[in-house]
Amino acid sequence: MRRSKNEVGRWRMLRQNQRRRNRWLEGQSRRYRHIYCVRQLREHQHRRALLFTVAYEW
Repeated sequence: MRRSKNEVGRWRMLRQNQRRRNRWLEGQSRRYRHIYCVRQLREHQHRRALLFTVAYEW
């Protein structure tokens, strides 16, 4: 079945928009993961430092 030019154009635009949105979301989650990793690292280092200070006090 042949589609009219308008239909094809609309379909293409919709697909492009969806792809763009997906890519943007993916980037957001990636950024969020990066921030989360940094926070976790800091937390672990802080805990480790506390452990060592407690060990030295004994």
